[in-house]
Amino acid sequence: MSGSPNNVRAGRRTIKLTHPDKVYFPGTPPITKRELVGYYAAVASAMIPFTKNRPAMLQRFPDGISEKGFYQKEISNWFPDWIPRATVPKAGGEVTHVLINDAATLVYLSGQGCITPHLWLSRIDKPQHPDRLIFDLDPPGGFDQARRAARLVHELLEQLGLASVLMTTGGRGMHVIVPLDRSADFDTVRGFAREAAGLLAARHPETLTVESRISKRRGRLFLDTTRNAYAQTSVAPYAVRARPGAPVETPLAWTELDDRGRDPQTYTLRTVLPRLKRRDPWRDGMHRRQNLRAAARRLADLAAGD
Repeated sequence: MSGSPNNVRAGRRTIKLTHPDKVYFPGTPPITKRELVGYYAAVASAMIPFTKNRPAMLQRFPDGISEKGFYQKEISNWFPDWIPRATVPKAGGEVTHVLINDAATLVYLSGQGCITPHLWLSRIDKPQHPDRLIFDLDPPGGFDQARRAARLVHELLEQLGLASVLMTTGGRGMHVIVPLDRSADFDTVRGFAREAAGLLAARHPETLTVESRISKRRGRLFLDTTRNAYAQTSVAPYAVRARPGAPVETPLAWTELDDRGRDPQTYTLRTVLPRLKRRDPWRDGMHRRQNLRAAARRLADLAAGD
């Protein structure tokens, strides 16, 4: 992070920080606003390719995570004019979202107490056509349960001829993400995801479920595909989560899945940056563009055979 203690240089802009020593994450030592902003300045080049041109929902904690935070969709009227934005329809009206298209915007938002940016699964030029499909794996039984479920999802997707990538959530769970070519709309993508999850749950009824009611799950991992819908969001890669220790939503290579040295606290604001100097774990997966037509036929054949 360049600049004076109260000013941060990001690209061609200088962002002024107010109260830079405000504690955002209690601890020993605590994490201040200055450190959070410095992290986002350092990680911007890795994040922006995944955030660019996606409407963002901001999870803000202006007084740190010890106080109640809030989610914000509509851009604040005091945000500077240079912040990119896009207006999209919603039920009964419209909403203007921030677009995190450059380092300066990312740095400015973190200075406003945005600890975690959440992103649409589609880009603003084709808002009804996602370029990613997400399986959200939130285990009731701990991280190893998510690890096993991620392996099963990955194996099914390979059977269907689809490449996928893996990401920790900064909590107990994982996301398995399928990059798409934007030829299918949300209804099609969500339907495919539900059918795939249903097949997996039928194959592994003791460990996996598509039951939305918690009382019916009985300790099984819920294969959550509900994010695959218009205006739903997912946490940005490399975003900090508003949890003790400042864990980070971290892309992994599939070869890292079974590394028992990794757990939800492995990668934090203070430990994840060295990964960015090494090979991109998503280089061979996230940049592919795939359609679901052939995969949907294979899925139907598998379901009929099972």
